[in-house]
Amino acid sequence: MIILWLTAIIPQLKFSPCSQFQHVCDGTTAVQLLVLFSSFGFISLGAGFIRPCSIIFSADQLEEKENPENQKLIESYFNCYYASVGISIVLAVTVVTYSQDRYGWQVGFGVPVILMFISVLMFLIGSPFYVKVKAKESLFIGLLQAVVAAFRKRNSSLPLTDSCDDCYYRPRESELLAPSNDFRSLNRAYMIQDPQRDLNPDGSASNPWSLCSVEHAESLKALIRVLPMWSTGFMIFVTARQFSFSVLQTKTMDRHIFPQFEVPAASFSVFMMIAFTIWIIIYDSVLVSLLSKYTGWPGGLSPVIRMGTGLIVSCMSMVFSAITESVRRQRAIEEGHEDDPSAIVNMSAMWLVPQYALLGVAEAAHGVGQIEFFYSLFPKSMSSIASAMYTTGLLHRV
Repeated sequence: MIILWLTAIIPQLKFSPCSQFQHVCDGTTAVQLLVLFSSFGFISLGAGFIRPCSIIFSADQLEEKENPENQKLIESYFNCYYASVGISIVLAVTVVTYSQDRYGWQVGFGVPVILMFISVLMFLIGSPFYVKVKAKESLFIGLLQAVVAAFRKRNSSLPLTDSCDDCYYRPRESELLAPSNDFRSLNRAYMIQDPQRDLNPDGSASNPWSLCSVEHAESLKALIRVLPMWSTGFMIFVTARQFSFSVLQTKTMDRHIFPQFEVPAASFSVFMMIAFTIWIIIYDSVLVSLLSKYTGWPGGLSPVIRMGTGLIVSCMSMVFSAITESVRRQRAIEEGHEDDPSAIVNMSAMWLVPQYALLGVAEAAHGVGQIEFFYSLFPKSMSSIASAMYTTGLLHRV
């Protein structure tokens, strides 16, 4: 963010504006583009480090396995987390966007820099009080070991029963008592063929690339199981990407709420985030207690049902989008603007609010349901991967 801010402050890094009256336009230099693109790269890199870990790190502060209300507490936390995300995005697309339009890029980029500095400072101040769960080993190496070990034993026969205690390798710290029955070909990864050869005197695996633990193979199975549900996030992504066109629509419509106040075109996405936040608050504070009486699920509706609900609502949002564009296009033709794409049509931009609101509800239902689904299905060691998989399905926020 600091580098991006500097591109708006240092004259040598600013882009030279070109008007239609200039015969020769200097354009941009290679250095200017290098600095600009490097700032985008650092922003993306920082977001990649923070976003998958922040929600799971916060959940570690609250999780108590001995507490019978632990699952309900975690699900409520996810709702509160994304409600706070919605509120922050509302402020971003209103206050920050307004400051950019009103005071220019120097102030517009400076505000996020200051806010980011404050957030880092607050994180560092609270660092001594955090619960810090240390990783015992590399998860990715463990997953790779499971694949290699299963491949090496691909011609071996599996035991007839999975309850054989001496057939599978379970370290002493293992929390899994029995392997799962799906993807049984991966069970070969932790199958003991020759105890004298496969195990050390202390009971550990002599070669982890030929014999991995039950946890590693079961973690790989969990990753494979969630891939179909993970792919549903891309459908929400496709729907949300259509709303970049809505910004162009908004610029050709009447954006006045009051005679003297015109809403910036980029700020209309605030209606999506308002609906996003309101839905999460209502669901967590009102609907959970009502629905849990009928479903028996502590979180009201199961994550899978919420994900499906989000997909259905996103389709409804596209229906409203198609209707709005049909009306806008017809009015533009009637007013003789078919050859002038920048002309303002005599139509209120408030027509776009329903589609934004429905998309906000869709993201709230699908997004929170998906992260809860991943978190409940993955083992504890894969919680950050669960958050990362959710984030990759919402690339439109990056």
